[in-house]
Amino acid sequence: MGHTRISRRAVAAAVVAGVAVPVAAGAATAEAASATPEVSCASAAPGLAAELQRDITKALAGGTARTAVSLHDRTTGTACTLRADQHFDSASTVKVTVLATLLRDAQQHHRHLTSREAGLATAMITKSDNDATTALWKQLGVAEVGDFLAAAGMNHTTPGGAGAWGLTQITAGDEQKLMDLLTSPNAVLGDNARAYALKLMGEVVPSQRWGTPAGAPGSAVVHVKNGWLSRATHGWRVHSLGAFTGGGHDYTITVLTDGDKTMASGIATIQAVSRAIHRDLDAA
Repeated sequence: MGHTRISRRAVAAAVVAGVAVPVAAGAATAEAASATPEVSCASAAPGLAAELQRDITKALAGGTARTAVSLHDRTTGTACTLRADQHFDSASTVKVTVLATLLRDAQQHHRHLTSREAGLATAMITKSDNDATTALWKQLGVAEVGDFLAAAGMNHTTPGGAGAWGLTQITAGDEQKLMDLLTSPNAVLGDNARAYALKLMGEVVPSQRWGTPAGAPGSAVVHVKNGWLSRATHGWRVHSLGAFTGGGHDYTITVLTDGDKTMASGIATIQAVSRAIHRDLDAA
């Protein structure tokens, strides 16, 4: 799920130091490539929806993993989805939800984060530290996380039980709602909370900045949080959440995968989709 710093060589070899997680009964089965539903896109920019639909589909061609995609670009009024309501084990992407829950709790109690909380939050996001996440998960409690999910309208997300935060069930649609909350004014998270979350996502260590940032334009400010988890059934879960701001950019990308044979293949799928999206949006 992301505990230690990972070198580029280790990523390529899909060698990860993770936390062992018990196999849940009834885990979702990865779909065959032949059953892949169509990418759905809409845009206010002429021709962009068809271009994105074609290029995302091409990026996924031949893959065997189950992949979900969500794109929201405010600048061109563009949205794309694929399997937006299907559930995935969250792995470390849930850490963004944990951070948002912590920030909302502080906001509601009109207080600043303590130095301990700030240290844990920084380690959790920038280094994907699992121990820091466990400490904050225990402090907040599943009920508090659930309250945040309800406020955020993330109604298809279910927190992992028995402290297994990495088995939180997420959907690309709900992760898109979370990314939208972080990147635009709203009643759930104030401006200071949103800025703090994006700051941490912008300071993720270089070895964990793979995924949705692949192919991002040099003029964009990149914010990312990835997740990776191998289980005894259905292989690797590899996910990436990205926000791209500044320089006239205002869009977010979510790509979730499972059924990957290796971590590296999951990363390759995410990056192929992301490069297609960045290229098409940059040319729009």
